[in-house]
Amino acid sequence: MNASDPIVSVIMPCYNQGQYLDEAIDSVRSQTYQNVEVIVINDGSTDALTIDILCNYQQPGVSIIHTANRGPAAARNTGIEQARGVYILPLDADDRIAPTYLEQAVKCLDADPGVGIVYCEAEFFGEKTGRFELPAFNFPGILLGNMIFNSSVYRKVDWEKVGGYKDHFHGWEDYDFWLSLLELGRDVVKLPDVLYFYRQVASSRSNSMTRQNWIEDYTRLFQNHSDLYGPNMRVVFEHIVDLRDDVHRTHTRLGQTLDELVQTHARLERVQTELATLQNSKFGRLYNQYIKLKQRFRHKTEQLSR
Repeated sequence: MNASDPIVSVIMPCYNQGQYLDEAIDSVRSQTYQNVEVIVINDGSTDALTIDILCNYQQPGVSIIHTANRGPAAARNTGIEQARGVYILPLDADDRIAPTYLEQAVKCLDADPGVGIVYCEAEFFGEKTGRFELPAFNFPGILLGNMIFNSSVYRKVDWEKVGGYKDHFHGWEDYDFWLSLLELGRDVVKLPDVLYFYRQVASSRSNSMTRQNWIEDYTRLFQNHSDLYGPNMRVVFEHIVDLRDDVHRTHTRLGQTLDELVQTHARLERVQTELATLQNSKFGRLYNQYIKLKQRFRHKTEQLSR
């Protein structure tokens, strides 16, 4: 590593997201930690605006790599191969980070060589706003579902050790990658501040996952990380049993609610029958005549008072 090399490389895949690119890059250029390079990977964009922006983009510390469309895993790997930084931050071209994210992350990684992943609190923006709520990181809990978003800071040397991001996932390449770093024995640190902002759009890959996609991705995770899952299968099966119990309790509550609705409907039918009987009785007819006379008397009274 040369003395002039950056410490952090921000890797930014971009597929038809040109309209957001300046916002994402500006958030990096506004960092309190400035020893940073940005590598944008044009992942085979087809949008004319994006192509024009990326073909003519010129900013200090920003380089552009053009590739065929191969997906975010391959795009990140391509960028990281060219990265000169010790630390890597993947950042999608439509997201942004707060000014102190890199400073805090670098300080944490420099202080402890055992730390392999640093992330933070996050918020949504765009079509959805509010806190990006994720369960607190714990192992083996992460084997049941991802707890770490993709824009987390890690060491390039660890990326090299695990062979980079694996493709053939339907949006879980980052989840698979975190499990790979955990297999290296790396620690995870979550910074307490909101430092990452995730843009929500209708076309998000996570919103388009089908049941089959979920099954395939969980199968790949288990196959790729059997050394993690094998000794912790009890946790997996406990989770399955808990889900089964939740379904049973929910089914029971729904059955009880349905019974209550049937009983309420029967009571309403009885009341309606009794009202109809009452209205057709001699008393009911007299009562209706009384109401009509009362209305007429009120109308006459209002006319006289004018």
